[in-house]
Parts: sequence; structure tokens; C-alpha cells
Amino acid sequence: MLDERDRIILEMLTKDARTPFTEIAKVLGISETAVRKRVKALEEAGVIRQYTIVVDPAKLGYNLVSITGVDTKPEKIFEVASKLKEFDFVRHVYLTSGDHMIMAEIWAKDGEDLSEIISNKIGKIDGVVKVCPAIILERMK
Repeated sequence: MLDERDRIILEMLTKDARTPFTEIAKVLGISETAVRKRVKALEEAGVIRQYTIVVDPAKLGYNLVSITGVDTKPEKIFEVASKLKEFDFVRHVYLTSGDHMIMAEIWAKDGEDLSEIISNKIGKIDGVVKVCPAIILERMK
């Protein structure tokens, strides 16, 4: 069970995964060793699964990001999701209960590139019935 100190640790590391344990210790009023032990326990419990970075897709040449709904034949959902995970242009894949069976974050160079991806890559996966891209205009958070 997480306590308030664990929640603060998670909040600080979520904002900046490189936050020094000494800084977290000062905020919490505990020792660096205590922070280190708490973080290790959070990792071992699977609460913290990885440390990562957030990049600007445009700085890497991907000027178009889309959250794309993918509908499949029901018996093909896991096969399609697995195939989507193999593509470099697909950054995240989610199985959902909303309007679409699968949601995928896609990075494309431009509209032409996205059209190519949808028509000739995702649309050609066995079991895909419908592909519905929603272009991200601006990331707010």
C-alpha cells in the first residue's frame, strides 16, 4: 500500500526521472537512504516500471502525431495489436473499450506519410476492418 511519502516520490520522479534522491529526501524530511529503499521497493512491486524521457517528435522530423483508432475482427484483436507493436512509427498501442478496439499513437513525417502508413501498412494488416486517425494539433500536458 502506498503512503503519502511514496506518492510524493512518484510525483517528483514523474516530473523529472533524474531528480536526485538527495532532493527528494529534503522535500520529505527523511534520509537519502530511506528514499533509495522506498524507490527500490516501488520498483520491486512493479509500481515503477521504467524511467524514460519525453522527446519532441517534430525535433526528430515527425511533424504529425496521430492517435489512431483501429477496429478489427474480434478474433484478430491480439494479432493486430502485436503487429502494430512491431512498427517503428507506432509509439504506443492500447487495447480499449471505447469507440475503437485498439488505439495507437503514430508519428509521421507529414500528411502524405500518415496516409501511406494508414493505407499501406495498418490497413493491410490481416483482420483490420477500420482505421480512424485523429491528428494531434497541440500537446497540452
